[in-house]
Amino acid sequence: MIRAYKFLLRPTARQTAALGEMLRDHCSLYNGALQERRDAWRHTSKTSIKYGNQSAQLKEIRAFDPERQGRWSFSSQQATLRRLDKAFQAFFKRVKAGQNPGYPRFKGVGHFDTVTFPKDGDGCRWNSTPHDRQTRVRLQGVGHVRVHQHRPVQGRVKTISVKCEGNRWYVVLACDSVPAQELPPTGAVIGVDMGVTHFLTTSEGEHVPNPRFLGTVAEELAAAQQHLATFPKRTRQRTKRHRAAARKVAKLHAKVRRQRLDFHHKTAHALVADNDVIAHERLNTAGMTRSPAPKPDPGTDGAFLPNGAAVKAGLNRSILDAGWGQFFAILANKAESAGRLVIPVDPRNTSRTCPPGLGGCGHVDGKSRVTQAKFQCAACGFTANADHVGASNISDRAGLVLCAAA
Repeated sequence: MIRAYKFLLRPTARQTAALGEMLRDHCSLYNGALQERRDAWRHTSKTSIKYGNQSAQLKEIRAFDPERQGRWSFSSQQATLRRLDKAFQAFFKRVKAGQNPGYPRFKGVGHFDTVTFPKDGDGCRWNSTPHDRQTRVRLQGVGHVRVHQHRPVQGRVKTISVKCEGNRWYVVLACDSVPAQELPPTGAVIGVDMGVTHFLTTSEGEHVPNPRFLGTVAEELAAAQQHLATFPKRTRQRTKRHRAAARKVAKLHAKVRRQRLDFHHKTAHALVADNDVIAHERLNTAGMTRSPAPKPDPGTDGAFLPNGAAVKAGLNRSILDAGWGQFFAILANKAESAGRLVIPVDPRNTSRTCPPGLGGCGHVDGKSRVTQAKFQCAACGFTANADHVGASNISDRAGLVLCAAA
């Protein structure tokens, strides 16, 4: 299996400055390569420049600018150019598909946060001081950086990435040949219904509360964003107060992101440890959080009718704060490593069907969902919690999938 490990770096002040310079120089290389592609296409010859053309120029660029571009790993600079090439490949793919293409953009220093080394030993070395009790990673141009390794690394290290998040630096290891750690079978099959009142409800009737991490810092975050909005959005040089306001907002978002990730890992681990088969809804989060289309007023030119955008915005914020997509990805990875089975099922009518698994009649009717929390069958009068009903129906559909596969 392929797995990624993310560890916090503990660089010295000099190493922190070197890491920042490395990030800025790679960002400059990315933007310069993008500008060259734009200028070549705007020329009357309509020249198309590929990755091979730009990679061949790296030797001359490094020789011309040895103090900046010449300091860093040649392979990491090639990875930066490949990153730009992938952005253009995705752009042309969207053009052919008739989608909104989104031409690749220039990267500001705050939006270019990762440098990748394609091979362990080429410009970087994981565990570069094996004789030392402290784990270190060696980066060309930076030195041996101390790593806070909180768990062992399994498998073979393939690529190493250095990432900046706020004022923290991380190293991300992509490893292959990671052995699976299968858990003993339990024989349990469970269905999971996602929500915003409760984060999830199982087919056994257990509710996992929604922590609402974003809501806990909403007031502080709103004040920080209002303070940041007092500074100009586009400026060549930020003042000291402007940079401090931006760091405050980024720090709050980073805290919420880490809390949410930790909660998802712990919740997924509990589900995987206790169940052999886990079924959940196949949710389209992007479609569910899409803003409603405007409704033009046919009687007045330039006017619009109410479309419920304000109410929908609050629901969208709650869905995105819950982070269902990230949770499903973590659940699938943990299940694969533990030898468990995760089954996404069709979510249609799961909350409108009288659950046979709980003694219901199986009747489907939208009127049976009386409120957000209450289900009462319009045919037989069966009453239960609506989320519990949905989880039970999801579990039943997973059983049908297993029978069909068998």
